[in-house]
Amino acid sequence: MILLQHVCSAPITPIGCNSHSPHSASIRDSILVSYFLFHFLPSSTSSSQTFPFHIASLGLFLFVQELILRDNKLTKIPDVGIFKKLLVFDVSFNEITSLQGLSKASSTIKELYSKNEVTNMEEIDHLHELQILELGSNRLRVMENLQNFTKLQELWLGRNRIKVINLCGLSCIKKISLQSNRLTSMIGLEECNALEEIYLSHNGIAKMEGLSKLVNLRVLDVSSNKLTSVDDIQVLEDLWLNDNRIESLEDIAEGVSGSREKLTTIYHENNPYVWFSPNYNATLKQIFPNIQQIDSEVFA
Repeated sequence: MILLQHVCSAPITPIGCNSHSPHSASIRDSILVSYFLFHFLPSSTSSSQTFPFHIASLGLFLFVQELILRDNKLTKIPDVGIFKKLLVFDVSFNEITSLQGLSKASSTIKELYSKNEVTNMEEIDHLHELQILELGSNRLRVMENLQNFTKLQELWLGRNRIKVINLCGLSCIKKISLQSNRLTSMIGLEECNALEEIYLSHNGIAKMEGLSKLVNLRVLDVSSNKLTSVDDIQVLEDLWLNDNRIESLEDIAEGVSGSREKLTTIYHENNPYVWFSPNYNATLKQIFPNIQQIDSEVFA
């Protein structure tokens, strides 16, 4: 059996994102919509079961804008081509290994979430209206087939196996997460001048580069990498540098000179210079007059 938890008219509600998405979904229309949330009951599952009924039989598919199929036993993308007005499609926390079948999904989709075991970014290039793409915690090795997403604002690809950043020529993205991948370079971000937030923690990046053109950048997380210096940064508000190999506080002061008045938050613990500079917090306050938080210490 399948439990149909919601069949009603209600505003679109926030969609839970995975750990790489610090914000919930951005679509918050005030219009009334119908949406479905399916969930397998524990007693109903079997190892061979994927999607045990044809969702068209519900008869309300013409009005569905948000379809949530999270946390089930799905092994493949179900045929959702009947949902012609779909805006949000979430198939996270299943057992899906391929995006095959998404080519049948409506091109109206603005938000797509799939945290599974997917290995390739495929059958998604027709989704021209996409604004948020969440493919974190999969098994992706290559960034591909993004070139048609000219309206994409958020790209979440944390916890994959990606080695090279490739935005396929896109310059519209505002937020990108590539945390916990296999990156050794930041090259690939320099032409995306709309970027406001970049999350690259837990990689193997040894050098900051390509950031000088990103004049809209406000948040940069490069914690837990192999950085030995800081440079090429303009007008940041939040900077996460903790758990790197930076040896000099002067390097930070010089590298972030363009953000002296803007910077309000910095994380920099577990760098070599911290161990030998007992008054580093006081020095940072002098360098950045508007600082409000240093590591876990928040100032009034």
